[in-house]
Amino acid sequence: MTISRRAFCGTAVALVAPRTAVAAPPPPAAVPGDRFDPWVEVDPKQLDHNIAQVSRLTNGRPILAVVKNNAYGLELALTAHLLEPHPEIAGFAVVKAEAAVALRDAGIRKPILLMGMASDEEGRELVARGVELSLYTDDAARRVKALSSSADAPIDVQLYLDTGMGRMGMPYHRALPWARELSTRGDVRVRGTFMAFTEESDFDPEQLRRFVELAQTATEQGMSLGPLHAAASNGVFHLPPSHLDLVRPGIALYGAYPSRPAEERQKAELVPAFRLRARVVRVERLRTGDGVSYGRNYVAEKPTWVATLPAGHSDGYSRRAVDGAHVLINDRLYPAIGAVSASHTIVELGDEPSVKVGDVATFIGPDHSAIHPNAVAETMGISVYDVLMHLNPSLPRVVV
Repeated sequence: MTISRRAFCGTAVALVAPRTAVAAPPPPAAVPGDRFDPWVEVDPKQLDHNIAQVSRLTNGRPILAVVKNNAYGLELALTAHLLEPHPEIAGFAVVKAEAAVALRDAGIRKPILLMGMASDEEGRELVARGVELSLYTDDAARRVKALSSSADAPIDVQLYLDTGMGRMGMPYHRALPWARELSTRGDVRVRGTFMAFTEESDFDPEQLRRFVELAQTATEQGMSLGPLHAAASNGVFHLPPSHLDLVRPGIALYGAYPSRPAEERQKAELVPAFRLRARVVRVERLRTGDGVSYGRNYVAEKPTWVATLPAGHSDGYSRRAVDGAHVLINDRLYPAIGAVSASHTIVELGDEPSVKVGDVATFIGPDHSAIHPNAVAETMGISVYDVLMHLNPSLPRVVV
């Protein structure tokens, strides 16, 4: 199905205009200037930059910002507040009911879509807070009838279709009668229809074909499916026909490339919008034969200076950092050695004590190509999504 420019423009106006005024963000958090324990910095200027890049790639499509999993590690409410004032941001998407409630409790006023399942009790609370529910089950009509009766008003929903992901959604091959019943009811307002890609390049076009053909048929039969959306960050970069009425990126907004960094960097220069940092807590000289950390995986072959940093795998810095990752201290890179423990990482300084206790160390961030989240992921042999989403949510998030 081809989305007409006229239809797109009308959709864009409806989506971008907030239904109520944008709430003022809370004052930025701060950490003491002499803090040693780790923290995460969030940089609004880099978020601004990445929003602009996504908007350019999608020809100004409205952006439904995905802030699931604690906003990919940046912190849910803080990140939503930084994103919400942008006119490009049409609303937010989460996968857990408690995240949608937390956004409303934090004062977020733009539309929120819950892409996951909610219990009947959660559904009543979400409806009362103006959260859009995803429908994809055979008993959806019964559920919306009960929720609408409880609210004494029609409820806002989006239809979730499964075009081959096999994870969530109503299977596309039996979705038409189901969608017809829902779209013609008086107790729901269909605010959109969406799908998710497998992000397998040979199969994604087939998924998109199934989605748009079903939407075309539904439209021809008089159904109103609302704005269509399919493209997450991967689709933003690699499948322009999937941009449809709006796009639904997550990780790209936060400055990491979703799947093929070298290729994606040629299309848009994203900048990491966060840093994982801590201060050096120990500087010591190893003798020849001295080892560090569990397992003595590193043993000094000559007198060598090392520094201890109070952040480890419980904070989100992978155990696999010792496979070649570096930490940035005072504009110099130092290799992680030994074994990353739950709360500590040790780096090799070399022949001289080139850092001191209290110096700031950056594990992940925009300040050097070696600590870019995609580079860290490649070095460690893990997913870039793990690099962001495994940041410990208990660490303070600081706006810089």
